[in-house]
Amino acid sequence: MSKVIIALDFPTESAALALVDQLDPSMCRLKVGLEMYTAFGRPFVKNLMDKGFEIFLDLKFHDIPNTVAAACRQAADIGVWMTNVHALGGLKMMQAAQKAVEEVGSGTQLIAVTILTSHQQSDLPLIGVNDSVNDQVARLACLTAEAGLEGIVCSAQEVEMLKGLNKLPEDFVFVTPGIRPEWAATGDQQRIMTPSKALSVGSTHLVIGRPITAAEDPMAALKRIQEEIK
Repeated sequence: MSKVIIALDFPTESAALALVDQLDPSMCRLKVGLEMYTAFGRPFVKNLMDKGFEIFLDLKFHDIPNTVAAACRQAADIGVWMTNVHALGGLKMMQAAQKAVEEVGSGTQLIAVTILTSHQQSDLPLIGVNDSVNDQVARLACLTAEAGLEGIVCSAQEVEMLKGLNKLPEDFVFVTPGIRPEWAATGDQQRIMTPSKALSVGSTHLVIGRPITAAEDPMAALKRIQEEIK
């Protein structure tokens, strides 16, 4: 299966489906985030799944353990390929979420967000974090592994460092946003990397949005990225 996850961020369902209908589900997975899920909900996700796509439901749950567990149970009940929580929610929250997903038995993978790729080092003190980005990401990655989750969302720039710690499971998943081919604009993400470089340092899945979704020919852009990966 392709390592590329295409981020769907559209104001209307029809615009999203117009893109999706140009794509091949054997060449990518799709990410549905807060905007589209809030607007169009479970039926939209099921529609994408009916078209043959595996879905990463990117809702980044962060609340008390019981609430997050219930939300993750609902996501797993849809049968999505992957969903996520914020690692900052803590060990008990992540453990409760993982247990809930496992009880559903749909095979949904649960991962945790470490530090958003829109954040830079200068942003962390403003939210009370005085460690470096790398130290905070490492702490949250280890906490995620302790909780029994499948992996994390992090910048590709941190993957090599995390693997070098030798504290994470061999099959730990690294989902990396902020992936930009050399020919694409940077946008609002700060800690970015090209697709081929990200895979070379150990990323397992690449989240790519506008370089594909805003392309004149999205399928051609996807194929170009696949060629770069090869």
